Amino acid sequence: MVFNPLGVPSRMNVGQIFESSLELAGGLLDKHYRITPFDERYEQEASRKLVFSEFYEARKPYIMKFIHQVDDKIHRRSSGRYSRLTQQPLKGRAKKGGHRVVEMEVWALEGFDISYILQEMLTYKSDHIRARQEVLGTIIFGGRIPTPEDSPESFRLFVRELRSLALELNHFLVYEKTFQLNRKEA
Repeated sequence: MVFNPLGVPSRMNVGQIFESSLELAGGLLDKHYRITPFDERYEQEASRKLVFSEFYEARKPYIMKFIHQVDDKIHRRSSGRYSRLTQQPLKGRAKKGGHRVVEMEVWALEGFDISYILQEMLTYKSDHIRARQEVLGTIIFGGRIPTPEDSPESFRLFVRELRSLALELNHFLVYEKTFQLNRKEA
């Protein structure tokens, strides 16, 4: 078995290496070890016995294969409930929520230079209340999706939290094509 050295610390699955080594040792010693998954109560001398047994040969440890069904992975959302505080779609398939687009996904999409899809995912399909309604009408009747003239609800929540700390944030929107300022409360 070949392990990617970057896969172990980033996913914190050092137990895989330990279990593979234990299987290798068990095969050579003709012993069976029973280890419950996600449990750290191993025999205290287990690693010491492996070190002092002086194993120099190697054999293939077994790999348990996961069976993924595509039907279990497909998920879609056309309508559903939204969080009261942030106005974002609920997360998770069990709650009929949407997919989360967080920092890693945003950086990955920015790497492909698809800013319009990012804008759609982070505003129209997320927490921008008025834009969400306008997009629905645009999709039904056809036409261009209008650029929102105010801020998403997550930004408004951030401004309210700053104000609760007695910090005033003065902000305004700058239109992309004309560079005109919109000083309305965003």
